[in-house]
Amino acid sequence: MKTLVWDVDDVLNNLMSDWYEHRWRRENSRSTLGYNQISENPPNRVLGISMEAYLESLDAFRRSDGRSLEPDLEVLRWFEKQGHRFRHVALTAVPIEFADISAAWVMRNFGKWIRSFHVIPSRSTDSTQDPYDKTKAEFLVRWGRADLVIDDNNAIIESVREIPLEAILWPRPWNQNKLLTRMNALESITQLP
Repeated sequence: MKTLVWDVDDVLNNLMSDWYEHRWRRENSRSTLGYNQISENPPNRVLGISMEAYLESLDAFRRSDGRSLEPDLEVLRWFEKQGHRFRHVALTAVPIEFADISAAWVMRNFGKWIRSFHVIPSRSTDSTQDPYDKTKAEFLVRWGRADLVIDDNNAIIESVREIPLEAILWPRPWNQNKLLTRMNALESITQLP
């Protein structure tokens, strides 16, 4: 049975879209930028704000709305039909203070299939004293059990492919995957031998 490693935010859910529509647009009603025009992640430069302002807004959204995020319906439907054919692992890069919210969200929405949750802290205060993996690729090399990685971050996909592991760059406006739709990506996973 193949083991699939899933990113959480913007793969299993639509965090950026939900944050943008329910937090950013409400607080910045003059903004004419649409979600599909977010060509970078993090989007602070596109939005014309500092990284600190973006992170503060996203963190406030995680605190208030993170538990109520809906799963991506296409992904959830795929799990309902095909999830039993694979082993599934969640591997996310999230601030450690939100890891419990992310883990609970994964278990509540995908716990029927995903039984293992791993976090790479996205913001570290003292990396010299942290004995754990610093990147998803470091974790995957040490762990050694993945067959396919699904992530929306170009750099992560490139580092995973250097391991070498098979990977799918999950289509989002900010990444280089302009050919696949999410449905095409899910179909390619279904076709794994």
